[in-house]
Amino acid sequence: MKFKDFKYERPDMNKFQNEFNGLVQRFSDAGSADEQLAIVKEINTMRNHMESLSQIVQIRHTIDTTDAFYDAENDFIDGAMPLYMEMVDKYYRALDTSKFKDALRKELGDHIFNIIEVKLKTFHPDIIEDLKQENMLASKYTKLRTSAKIMFDGKELNLAQMVPYYESKDRLVRKEAQEAATKFFEENEAAFDNLYQDLVEVRHKIARKLGFDNFVKLGYMRLSRTDYDDKMVAAYRKQVLDELVPLSLELRKRQEERLRVDTIKYYDEQIGFTTGNATPKGDSAWIVENGKIMYEELSAETGEFINFMLDSELMDLEAKKGKSGGGYCTYISDYRAPFIFSNFNGTSGDIDVLTHEAGHAFQCFQSRDYELPEYQFPTLEACEIHSMSMEFLTYPWMERFFKEDVTKYKFNHVSEALLFIPYGVLVDEFQHYVYANPEATPSDRKLKWRELEKKYQPYKNYEDNDFLERGGYWFRQGHIFSDPFYYIDYTLAQVCAFQFFLKSTEDRKEAWDRYLKLCNKGGSLPFTGLLKVAGLDSPFEQGSIKKVIPALRKVLDSIDDRNL
Repeated sequence: MKFKDFKYERPDMNKFQNEFNGLVQRFSDAGSADEQLAIVKEINTMRNHMESLSQIVQIRHTIDTTDAFYDAENDFIDGAMPLYMEMVDKYYRALDTSKFKDALRKELGDHIFNIIEVKLKTFHPDIIEDLKQENMLASKYTKLRTSAKIMFDGKELNLAQMVPYYESKDRLVRKEAQEAATKFFEENEAAFDNLYQDLVEVRHKIARKLGFDNFVKLGYMRLSRTDYDDKMVAAYRKQVLDELVPLSLELRKRQEERLRVDTIKYYDEQIGFTTGNATPKGDSAWIVENGKIMYEELSAETGEFINFMLDSELMDLEAKKGKSGGGYCTYISDYRAPFIFSNFNGTSGDIDVLTHEAGHAFQCFQSRDYELPEYQFPTLEACEIHSMSMEFLTYPWMERFFKEDVTKYKFNHVSEALLFIPYGVLVDEFQHYVYANPEATPSDRKLKWRELEKKYQPYKNYEDNDFLERGGYWFRQGHIFSDPFYYIDYTLAQVCAFQFFLKSTEDRKEAWDRYLKLCNKGGSLPFTGLLKVAGLDSPFEQGSIKKVIPALRKVLDSIDDRNL
């Protein structure tokens, strides 16, 4: 079945609630563990259906935000999901208090009960209206960002379509492109500030109603972080500051030499070489066809996966008018189908999508036999290991896409991955500041952002751009608005992905076998438990970052980047 044939029908929430609550009551009244497990299967079916409808709406709405039907359905789902969360909360409480809990734990695994322990602290019926408001505000950010109509190069472009100009070989074009995009955010500064202010206020309000001092701890619990806390994250950020910030300065200095400029300016950061960045040597259809060959050759499992994705039309890849920005992978459990959304724009990022988002999708495909929704995807920092590692595990096929520029691509990919981590922890520290200081003003937040840029990206030079110098860059980072505290995850996963990369250069088969084993575990274990399965060092261990740097330096130093 193709994605266009996936059925969406607005759920009758009253009917759904009555049936769901009836199952929860039957579960509580059940006389044996076997009876309860049979009811859990029924509940899983209902949950998977409701969540599938939500995902179908999200996909079709983000593909075309101007579609009136799915715009209205997106608003409906924003309001319905808090009611659904209330039902799941009742179910969790019934599971947690079951007199057959030991038998259930044996059958369902320990981790579902770890998740329940934190999730029970994140919900109360008193916050339903607040959750509806939070959902609607997050959707409002998507609409505001998607509203960008930037006149550039004689065309009306959205933000995703501006990206190729940031990588122009012409320095003036790069500067003008960045200024044009920044102008959109500056002209809408009050709207972005007010929207974020409302989000911070409602999240702080929810946290206080649930008995927390502020949103920080609640934010971690919402993400089902059961095996690490904000103190461990702070210590990890310190590792990044000590080990990777100095390296980032070296990498930018190396970039200055390649570009033959005295100082890297903000509009130079995305261009790696005077000859231009590596770009795919074909159009979207050509990229997909070569991706098909790549995954068929990589393994039997990835071959089955890519043909399922293509046959079912489970990818929407090209940037177009009315389409939401960014990229994501989601999972529609009713159809046992991952879905990849992106905005191809002719840059190397198109290939990164084909590896990164496909890494997520492949994990979902491998985890499709898990009936528990909680086990279909792991927690987000573990999810990102699948995606970021796939970027490296597909290196042997990169010549297909980049041909004579493959070395250029690989050098930039490793270099940019290292440069990304300090930015990722900057985003995280910024969010800790915001939610620990909910009384801060929009001006305070911008000042803090700029202060953190100077800490983690000391090379950042905004030249004469007043808006960015005042700390306005973070308006571009959608995770800050819609997914609080989901960003450090990328950096934790990147440290793990480096380990897979280095292992693949020593023993490719072992690296793939460990990666496949990780994907097959889905979300049945917490983050650190999944690391053990894959034989990976935890990024939280002191020295974990320092340990991978010498080998990565060796990779970069083996390339004469000045002649690329």
